[in-house]
Amino acid sequence: MADLYTKNGRPLRLSGDKLFMCSGTYVGKIKGDYVFDPSGRYAGTILGERVVYRSTHSARISSHSVSANRGGSGAGNRGASGMWGDEPPFPD
Repeated sequence: MADLYTKNGRPLRLSGDKLFMCSGTYVGKIKGDYVFDPSGRYAGTILGERVVYRSTHSARISSHSVSANRGGSGAGNRGASGMWGDEPPFPD
């Protein structure tokens, strides 16, 4: 079961402070309410159960992170959200 969803409803999985797409692809590390991609660049803000990209937060940076990809899951998409921000730049 997915723990979070992107703004457009794509399911994401948490494993500790690491975030994965439903396909198992590692997309970043969570620090507080923010997600940083493997290169340490801002990738999204966590709002409830959604991850949304907000350009006003894009100056944030973190250290590089690495993780092996995980096995995929069959979690389904949810409906898109009308909240302020864009879909995070996560791969499919």
